Amino acid sequence: MSKKILIVEDEKILRDMYTQKFSRSGFKVIEAEGAKDGLELAKKEKPDLILLDILLPSENGVSFLEKLRKTPEISKIEVIAFSNYDDPRTRKEVKELGIKRYLIKTDYTPREIVEKIREFLNEKS
Repeated sequence: MSKKILIVEDEKILRDMYTQKFSRSGFKVIEAEGAKDGLELAKKEKPDLILLDILLPSENGVSFLEKLRKTPEISKIEVIAFSNYDDPRTRKEVKELGIKRYLIKTDYTPREIVEKIREFLNEKS
């Protein structure tokens, strides 16, 4: 059974590219443009993992995580931050909220991101 990933990313071109990369690698992918949609989809779809951009319109990734952790039916979903925003205070905040990894988009190719996620999910199995 393929793992289900929710990608919360506001930039459509990146969201589409990563959706395509993960789908081609055998993952079931759900997409959300922002925090509100992401939380609704997480409740509905119960993904195995959430790939979360930190800089989102309206509500940022930290706020998304706070709400996710306070919602019992989805509070245990694993989350990996996926951003170009590299602020030490934000890294500390999201780590305290249970982020397992903080990937800087520009440090990896899309293929490497898919492999990092695959490795992470395999470690959890």
